[in-house]
Amino acid sequence: MMFLAPSIRVLAQQSVQASAQSQDAAQASVTENNAIRPFRAHVPQVAIDDLRRRIAATRWPDKETVTDQSQGVQLATLKELVRHWGAEYNWRKAKAKLNALPQFVTNIDGLDIHFIHVRSKHPNALPLLITHGWPGSVFEQLKIIGPLTDPTAYGGRSEDAFDLVIPSIPGFGFSSKPTGTGWNPDHIAQAWAELMQRLRYTRYVAQGGDWGSPISSAMARQAPAGLLGIHINLPATVPPDVAAVLASGGPAPAELSEKERAAFDSLDALYKKKRAYAAMMGTRPQTIGYGLTDSPIGLAAWLLGHPGFAQWTSSSDSDKSPTKDEVLDDITLYWLTNSAVSSARLYWENKTSLLNAAAQKTTEISLPVAITVFPGEIYRAPETWARRAYRNLIYFNEVAKGGHFAAWEQPQLFSEEIRAAFRSLR
Repeated sequence: MMFLAPSIRVLAQQSVQASAQSQDAAQASVTENNAIRPFRAHVPQVAIDDLRRRIAATRWPDKETVTDQSQGVQLATLKELVRHWGAEYNWRKAKAKLNALPQFVTNIDGLDIHFIHVRSKHPNALPLLITHGWPGSVFEQLKIIGPLTDPTAYGGRSEDAFDLVIPSIPGFGFSSKPTGTGWNPDHIAQAWAELMQRLRYTRYVAQGGDWGSPISSAMARQAPAGLLGIHINLPATVPPDVAAVLASGGPAPAELSEKERAAFDSLDALYKKKRAYAAMMGTRPQTIGYGLTDSPIGLAAWLLGHPGFAQWTSSSDSDKSPTKDEVLDDITLYWLTNSAVSSARLYWENKTSLLNAAAQKTTEISLPVAITVFPGEIYRAPETWARRAYRNLIYFNEVAKGGHFAAWEQPQLFSEEIRAAFRSLR
């Protein structure tokens, strides 16, 4: 053993102490970053005043030259919504809906992730992580919180109860905006698994529509510890051969069944006439963002132009869901959080087709998969395609009502589907 001179020994001890302190500080920093912190939505009044001023100063385009939505959201539809937005809509009510729920943030990979976390009062509730899409937000899921966490109050059974975790995708709502590249569905799926681990859930399921579908599917591919299975309502079921025909603009293959042919026709129309918004966000999100960030009317028109809103914007039903105010809750959230560009970049980050089974690597998923097909979806996935795409398909059901925003449009039916889909995994 070597003996150090006193001065050297002191320096060595100081170095060890400094190293320990540095490690402690680093550990404290990690602990602080990993902490789950309470959150409440707050927007300064000056931002609300600025929004109303911009609405009042709108310069409108001339009326469309057709009688349908083939040129985009119709002028009369948007004018009425904007009139209500500027004169009658109250953001404080939307904020109160959020702040009545347990909300939190936690830092994952450098971003603060906002999420709603509602625990059921029923014992042995199954944890369920639900992911929204674009142009949606956590507002999509508010109506299903009651039926899923307290099923007995909505005609269900206590043994079908869920604990709910509803995060905001990075770049959406109150989650942080990525400042670098790489936040694609695979990365988000990894972040969601980390979130569930931090919440100390050792077994859980995941659900998603729109972007929630590829994110949930990525989770199933990655198979993190504790994930039991997924439910999706916009599945990637398009076979590679059919996808190739769609990409080339060719006619439908002759061997398709009636349901497969209907799905092909819907997809053909989607890709040829209704998906320009996705192409723009997938290639030039920054360019379109300048207008959407500066004009609330431009933002509203862009969000309402999504094919999933087609039925809503063309309907005059006063009882339709989501309501006018609920749609404005969602649009206003995008405006107040300045997330037009940051949310659009998810399209740029994703380099694969959302509906092509091969592109989404569905055959690599071994965990159980459940699917519900809603009639108003942008395309109705045939069961034959679904079974080719997902080798462990445990549940497939076609329902009579609902569309792209199924949880928003038909919360009771959607909740019943979630209960049925995951019943065998409890």
